[in-house]
Amino acid sequence: MKTLFKLFAVAAAFGLTPAALAQDNNAAEPAQAAAAAPRDAISAQSQASPAQPEEVSDPALANVTGEEPSDAQVAKSTYASKATPQPGIGQPDGRMNLQDQFTPIGEEAAWFHNWLLLPVITIISVFVLFLLLYVVVRYRRKAHPIPSRTTHNTLLEVVWTLVPVLILVVIAVPSIKLLANQYSPPKADLTVKVIGNQWYWTYQYPDNGDFEIVSNGLSDADAKKRGEPRMLGVDERMVVPAGATVKLIVTSNDVIHAFGVPAFWVKMDAVPGRLNETWFKVDKPGIYYGQCYELCGARHAYMPIAVEVVPPAQYAAWVASKGGTMPGGSKPKSSDATQNSPITNPPVADLTNTSGGSATATSPEPSNVVDAVATAPTSSQGATNSRRGDNQ
Repeated sequence: MKTLFKLFAVAAAFGLTPAALAQDNNAAEPAQAAAAAPRDAISAQSQASPAQPEEVSDPALANVTGEEPSDAQVAKSTYASKATPQPGIGQPDGRMNLQDQFTPIGEEAAWFHNWLLLPVITIISVFVLFLLLYVVVRYRRKAHPIPSRTTHNTLLEVVWTLVPVLILVVIAVPSIKLLANQYSPPKADLTVKVIGNQWYWTYQYPDNGDFEIVSNGLSDADAKKRGEPRMLGVDERMVVPAGATVKLIVTSNDVIHAFGVPAFWVKMDAVPGRLNETWFKVDKPGIYYGQCYELCGARHAYMPIAVEVVPPAQYAAWVASKGGTMPGGSKPKSSDATQNSPITNPPVADLTNTSGGSATATSPEPSNVVDAVATAPTSSQGATNSRRGDNQ
């Protein structure tokens, strides 16, 4: 009892009665629950989406510790989500004329078409129509019941021979110049191998680690959801840097296809066992669409082409996201690379020398050259058994 009284006396001295102690404990519990609530919420959020990286739109926010962002963080911050298509740019919009051109070859070809071919064709058509109407009215049977027996006119025959020749010469000069520029490309900055399949495209990047992407057309519902034009959207676009000269090596794995992008003035057949080349250079970032222009089978209309042109920094981030490397990071593995320098095997020490002298270094025989013909992709998307005896 004496001990109990001493405890009550100490509690009274500090103003801590049993009721006060119970009240303090009750007040501390909500505070502890409130403090634990944010931690529980953060833990639940991290468990709900553990693999969702946060998109960084500003390089300055890439490092919240106040340190300077690294090159990888800057590259990642510049690579945002896929761009949105712009109506009237790189896609059909119902016009009767050609699409707007965004390559030097396309601009030259559009000028040749709009300012030379169309005026010449229009003038010839109007002139021939006038001659036909004049002959019908002037030399009708009622006006000339007795027809003329004139069979030769030297001046007229010279004129209708020389005038077509001059017209062809006028057309031939810029036409040959356009063909020469189209098939004499400048030095390429990037090489992309384009492979046609039934019924999808694959793109290989030998300059960036030789990775490959598979591009399939989107359904109408998926295209509408992503804001893509109908029958032109794809799940994986070909991505190239703006301002770079891009060389395309075009081939096929099965039947004849044709790779074409109207806004680039590019159209090249994809033939099995053959490597065809074409090129383009685009300075304006954006999305440009095309189609397979060769009747290649039942789903010919469902293998569209989408080329996304991005700034160089964003292109580097895209390459990194696909597991590739930029030039300088590592040597390309493919023989189709633009900057392809032969990689020699390192010398191997000859350990068979038993005479007491120093060992000599020998170089092994070079490995076989990689065949440049495209091989079938490892992806099974769109694969079709077209051989008759495969299942036997």
